Amino acid sequence: MKHISIAKQSLVAQSLAIEQMAKKLDGQFEEAVEAILECKGRVIISGMGKSGIIGKKMAATFASTGTPSFFMHPGEAFHGDLGMITPHDLVILLSYSGETEEVLRLIPSLESFGNRIIAMTGEEKSSLSQHSEIFLDVGVEREVCPNNLAPTTSTLATMAMGDALAVALIQARGFQPLDFARYHPGGSLGRKLLTRVKDEMHRAVPSVSQETSLQECLIAMTTGRIGMVAVIDDGVLHGLITDGDIRRGLLSNLGWECSKAKDLMTEKPHSIHEEALIAEAEELMHSHKIKALLVKNVDGDVVGVLEIF
Repeated sequence: MKHISIAKQSLVAQSLAIEQMAKKLDGQFEEAVEAILECKGRVIISGMGKSGIIGKKMAATFASTGTPSFFMHPGEAFHGDLGMITPHDLVILLSYSGETEEVLRLIPSLESFGNRIIAMTGEEKSSLSQHSEIFLDVGVEREVCPNNLAPTTSTLATMAMGDALAVALIQARGFQPLDFARYHPGGSLGRKLLTRVKDEMHRAVPSVSQETSLQECLIAMTTGRIGMVAVIDDGVLHGLITDGDIRRGLLSNLGWECSKAKDLMTEKPHSIHEEALIAEAEELMHSHKIKALLVKNVDGDVVGVLEIF
């Protein structure tokens, strides 16, 4: 159990470090958020080593939540990638010590371009913080590493500060789930918020008339392979029969030979418009505990059925 004990100590120590960092937040954070909101170009993030890895994550988070952003490797920047920067861009430079050579070498060029610079470092008096317009303090008392050497707590603090910026920007921009989905069309949220019912529904709807016998209803249901049939006469929807309805009908001793669809159907079944979003359909189906939902077009005709497993 000693490993669990060490892990708990590590997690508690890191959470306390984040809590202390939160208490140190000041007007510089407000200035950083406002500077990013005022930026007419992109937010470019740069850092070496583990700071670079965090920078890539920050850029990805910003870009996916409404702040155009990309990561630029400081070494590659000094050998041509500086050409990707325009005077309208804002640059966030990451270096816990504030003295990373590759990062500091970027400053003269950025100053000549006229870019605003935000520094995220653990040293307020470092060269990086002194040459930046805005300083975000990510300093921690010590690393959770027992030798106080491996970047652990400091990297967590830097990432947490980046996430804090992202969250503040999300709130300031009024970024909504639908906006998020537009940038994540391949994810589950994108599917729910962008896909419409007509894109997912079965277009072949098994149907019977009100006078159809129980036996024929079963045949239509089995052939349709959806576990339901719509009861339609002359294009008008009268009801819906599910396999559950048939089981309940048989248990209530309805005569097999004389039972008709009208005796078994549920009148005024739930339905949804074909242009509705999948998210709306799922909410309706879950709230009413149904597995198949009839789909109608603008004229009120049944044009499909939606299944959600």
